[in-house]
Amino acid sequence: MSSRSESHNAGIRISFEFFPPKSEEAEQQLWNTVEELSDWDPEFVSVTYGAGGSTKAPTLSAVRKMIHETPLTTASHLTCVGATREDTHRVIDEFLATGVRRFVALRGDPPGGVGSAYQPHPGGYANAAELVGALRERGDFDISVSAYPEKHPESRDTAADIDMLKRKAENGADRALTQFFFDNDAFERYHDRVRAAGIKIPVVPGIMPIQNLTQLKRFAGACGASIPSWLDERFDDLDDNIEERAKVAADVAAEQIQDLVRRGIHEFHIYTMNRSPLVSAVLERLGLQRKVASQAGAAA
Repeated sequence: MSSRSESHNAGIRISFEFFPPKSEEAEQQLWNTVEELSDWDPEFVSVTYGAGGSTKAPTLSAVRKMIHETPLTTASHLTCVGATREDTHRVIDEFLATGVRRFVALRGDPPGGVGSAYQPHPGGYANAAELVGALRERGDFDISVSAYPEKHPESRDTAADIDMLKRKAENGADRALTQFFFDNDAFERYHDRVRAAGIKIPVVPGIMPIQNLTQLKRFAGACGASIPSWLDERFDDLDDNIEERAKVAADVAAEQIQDLVRRGIHEFHIYTMNRSPLVSAVLERLGLQRKVASQAGAAA
């Protein structure tokens, strides 16, 4: 049972995304980050999974360790791109054997990368809605899916995007986690359209604290997220001032969350980039507190 309370989290619920490490150094960084961020008592955490199973082994390893060696409620990402249904079922079985009972069900990027043409595998699941349906048939899992406040890059329009989200919800999704964004007005318009379409599952904003604005712009261009001009102004002349840049980055993310709270949103999925200092700084600015249990243990 969590020690979470309204006074503990100020009504804000958080979850974190991690990605599997690709080197020994990256692995150490991941587990340092997991240890640090565990104290913030997230609702759950997720671990990403490469398209076509390209990171299956490290994802399985990370998820297994989180489930069995940490207090974190852990979800694994799962994709179906480039795989037969049988292949996808085998992967699901591997995750179930590891103890996974929560999934983030995604179609996955095309083999050629974001922006290349997507072709469903002739013997596989065509999209995330079908994958959700397959998971739901297998058991009473907790299933999250993706959502795109500024439209998925491959969707012909927002209406088609929302129709796909509706299919995911109808097939059994429990919540949608959004692509990161910085325009809260765009999110609110999207959220209103989602509700108008009869979709009732929570739509949880994905928040990306800015570790590096230049890198983020390249990433955003590929996934269809816009970078407003005011961000350039906030980070202007800070390239060589690491400390001040980190303060501005924490301020920007905290201000975005605070504004969304004022608009009635209270649950947030934070993209950690496997780094804890900036994420912790954001949560401190929001007035969140680390778990009382850990503080009591330190005093004992």
